[in-house]
Amino acid sequence: MPAASYSSLPASPAAAQRAGTEQLRRHSLALVLSALREEAVLSHTALSERTGLASATVTAVTGDLERLGAIERQDQPASGGRGRPRVLFARRRRFSHAVAVQISSDALHYGLADYGGTMIDRFSRPRDIAAGTPDSLLSDMGEAIARLIQRSRLEPAEVGAISLSSKGIVDADGGRLVWSPVFGERSVEFSALLEHWPAATLFVSNETLLVAHAAARKRMAESPAEGGAGLIALSLGHSIGLGIARIEEGQFSVSAPNFGHMLNAVDDRLCRCGLRGCIEATAGFYGILRIAFQVPPNTIPARFVPLTEIEKIALSARQGTRMAQHAFRQAGLALGQGLSRVLSLHENLPVIVTGPGTRFYDLMQPGIEEGLRQSLHVRLNGLPKMTVVADESSLVFAGHVDRALTAVDQRVVGLR
Repeated sequence: MPAASYSSLPASPAAAQRAGTEQLRRHSLALVLSALREEAVLSHTALSERTGLASATVTAVTGDLERLGAIERQDQPASGGRGRPRVLFARRRRFSHAVAVQISSDALHYGLADYGGTMIDRFSRPRDIAAGTPDSLLSDMGEAIARLIQRSRLEPAEVGAISLSSKGIVDADGGRLVWSPVFGERSVEFSALLEHWPAATLFVSNETLLVAHAAARKRMAESPAEGGAGLIALSLGHSIGLGIARIEEGQFSVSAPNFGHMLNAVDDRLCRCGLRGCIEATAGFYGILRIAFQVPPNTIPARFVPLTEIEKIALSARQGTRMAQHAFRQAGLALGQGLSRVLSLHENLPVIVTGPGTRFYDLMQPGIEEGLRQSLHVRLNGLPKMTVVADESSLVFAGHVDRALTAVDQRVVGLR
């Protein structure tokens, strides 16, 4: 064992006791901060009930957090004006801030949240797909983030986390976008953004992972008894994304397998990734467009298809045009077959369907159900519960904020 490894081992029973006490302290701090993120304002008694901590421990923990500046007291007058004021605790909103950036095919969406989790500013900027490069993207993002922070009159040190998301393949540990529909294999090194905000922690996430994260968090908060084993988030649009949240004992883990580029069929349908037969090559907007207009399947896909073009095909399908109907049914079939494989590995989890493609879900649904029923698992266990949630952007930003503020909380927990 390397010598450095010994430094993490207690040198004596007394040191072991101190290490155990410190670990318990950090756990208690994290519980209180988490409770105050789920419920903005809580009394001493309510904190004790929610966290399971003893009253004396809550007193010590809230005292520590007040000294660190992470929470603040709010005195509420006693009922009827008699007796001592009721003391409430809340996260101090100016303590830290999180920047969230959603990178989509045609625009970049920016948001700024305070430490209480309130989104205090948002704006979007169009994206130049044809002329854009990784360097120009980083330059544009740096300028926009600076504008976002200046509009709220914040200092660089007040930014505790920068959370970025994109469709495609990300290297979360390396802080970079490995592959995307717009840049292909030209990676984007987002760590360069920290030059201007050195106090911030950087997160780079697959967009649909954040959707699954936010949906699972919401499910646990609203119906803890009905949280079940987890859920699947399926995003429909220019790209096809999938996130899986697994819930166990009140905690959840989230992953985002490369679902859109999973091999679905041995055919000649060319995908934006350069391979053939991917789910996205049939179910992405460019796949639907190609089938509807009977374009040769090996035609190089467009990097971006305007939503208005798919709406025209949908209108035609609803008016009875057979090739338009066939295009959406084929998209649904590819999605259903892919989902059936996921369910065979992850049980019959409920499915949340999001993204701009949800406005065409009625046209895809027959194909999705047909594809699902081709799996023995689904035939034995039945179709999963599927719920359409059209507002994907809200889930993405909720996932950004939750993950970013959790990281800030972890830093607070490590402070003395």
